Amino acid sequence: MIKKIKTLIIFLVLGLAFTNLSLAQPLHIPDTIEGAKEMGEQAVEIGKQELPGTIEKIWKEDVLPVWQVMYDWFELNIWLRIKSFYQEEIKPRFQQEVEKRKPIIEEEFEKEKEELKEELPEVSKSLWQRLKDLWE
Repeated sequence: MIKKIKTLIIFLVLGLAFTNLSLAQPLHIPDTIEGAKEMGEQAVEIGKQELPGTIEKIWKEDVLPVWQVMYDWFELNIWLRIKSFYQEEIKPRFQQEVEKRKPIIEEEFEKEKEELKEELPEVSKSLWQRLKDLWE
């Protein structure tokens, strides 16, 4: 049974391949270099005219829909889980830790302010006085 299915699949694939080959147009090979040059110039002109539209069509019809499906799947299956985990677990713990450390931070801030007030007279010397001190 499995051999029959495999054989059927192989014949279907080969049949589709040969059908596509029979629909292909024969390639006209130019006889002279001038003919080849003209054929190349025609190909470039056709490319200039049709390539932007073809790329835009591929982008809109093939690429964007696939990316949209991938984005929708990611948002539904991954992003919403991350977001809910953050809001339920991480954010409350973070806020608790901030509240717990707030007095310590305020105390350290006050110490730093006092140290700066002590150092301020030195820092507040005028620019001319500093230059004069450097010169001497």
